[in-house]
Amino acid sequence: MTPPPNTAVIVGAGIAGLATAQRLAHHGWRVHVLERAPGPRPQGYMIDFFGPGHEAAQAMGLLPRIRELGHAFARADFLDTDGHPRASLRLDRFAHALGGSVVSLLRPDLERALREALPEHVDLRYGCAPHAFTEGPEGVQVHLPEGQSLHADLLVGADGIHSTVRHHLFGPQEHYLHPLGFHTGAYTFTDARIHALARGRFCLTDTLDAQMGLYALGQDRVATFAVHRTQQTDLPQDPRAALRRTYAHLGWLVPRALELCPPPEEVYYDLVAQIRMNHWSRGRTVLVGDACQAVSLLAGQGASLAVGGAYVLGEELARAHSLPQALNNYEQRWRPVVEERQRAARTGTQWFLPSTPAQRRLRRLALKLSALPGLDRLVATTVSGRPTRAIQELADRPVP
Repeated sequence: MTPPPNTAVIVGAGIAGLATAQRLAHHGWRVHVLERAPGPRPQGYMIDFFGPGHEAAQAMGLLPRIRELGHAFARADFLDTDGHPRASLRLDRFAHALGGSVVSLLRPDLERALREALPEHVDLRYGCAPHAFTEGPEGVQVHLPEGQSLHADLLVGADGIHSTVRHHLFGPQEHYLHPLGFHTGAYTFTDARIHALARGRFCLTDTLDAQMGLYALGQDRVATFAVHRTQQTDLPQDPRAALRRTYAHLGWLVPRALELCPPPEEVYYDLVAQIRMNHWSRGRTVLVGDACQAVSLLAGQGASLAVGGAYVLGEELARAHSLPQALNNYEQRWRPVVEERQRAARTGTQWFLPSTPAQRRLRRLALKLSALPGLDRLVATTVSGRPTRAIQELADRPVP
């Protein structure tokens, strides 16, 4: 068996990049991780971590730490502008229908678990943004500030939906970015009253075209999630001002939550979009996570797919006889999983955020019916997507 390339440069220290680094280091690679941000990003919304990424995390030995960082929510309540529940979803039943394999946690905390799992010899650099890449027959030169460079037998673009690696080596963003007509934002703040009212549940406004959600964390901290319809593709210069302007009419606790919004640099804000590409690799460069397979907020499981895709890439690299074979196997095994979730997102926009009173009534009815015996499993299956053996097949097959 031909030895695999032994040095990888991973651009991006988010979920996909850190998971890829863990897998490659586990299999004996020398790994450099380069991240533009000056340190771990504190911004990000609450996610329900389940599906193939949960299976991959289990195979990687990360689940105990992920569960430790998680939060328990019994239900999701959809509330009117006066704070009265109009519909509910039993999240504990949803988790039970999935065999208990669901963890609710903040995206930064999932990154923390992955970061803590990196071996000491992984070179993780913050505040380090490559500005150019030179491809050659023996590898890729990654050009860094101040004239420095790194040689990569494999370059991994894990730098998100606005990927620099993709832009330089696959072409402009507009060739691959497909906005779905939404913007989203997230931040955290501290307020004892809101914390007490939201404790133990996920509170969502039962509103049209714009929605805010509130989760109670520890020590009076509250996580806020927001999404609204818009055809704008440009992002606002001041995300805090944009959130306050767009969501002020939602009532109940929302005005107070907006008042407590932190400075713009502490707010996560982006458009909701998918990345669709015909090929995820080129020569010695490969993309993972949102850089090539963003499914969007509407589909859910973006973090799960990032971990799952990183796991598949790492395991295929450890098993294949050549780099081209490994990258082809990764894409052939993982692309059907991603494309199924992307299709689900494109057909589920009305369910995710109704735009008419009639659609809202239908969602309320569907949530009520989901509480009936047997239908909870159907709802869980619909949300989680088709089951895949992609992770388990690799976990069950030893590395030669």
